[in-house]
Amino acid sequence: MEITILPLEDHKRYSVNGHAVYKNDNGHWISATHINTKEWAAFHRYEKLVINNKAFLRHTKATYKTK
Repeated sequence: MEITILPLEDHKRYSVNGHAVYKNDNGHWISATHINTKEWAAFHRYEKLVINNKAFLRHTKATYKTK
C-alpha cells in the first residue's frame, strides 16, 4: 500500500490519500472521513519528521510504502 501526504495549508490541513486531515480547536488531528490505521501511522510519522521540524520552511509531499 502506498500512502501519499500532501500539505494543503502548513500546520493546519493535509491530504492523506485524498482524505482531508485538519487540526481542530483542541489541537488534535481529525478527519471527517475514515482513515485506516496505516494511514494514521504514516501521518503521525510525517508530523514527527516534517510538521514539528523547524528546519522545514515549507512542508513537502511525502510518500510512504507499507506492506
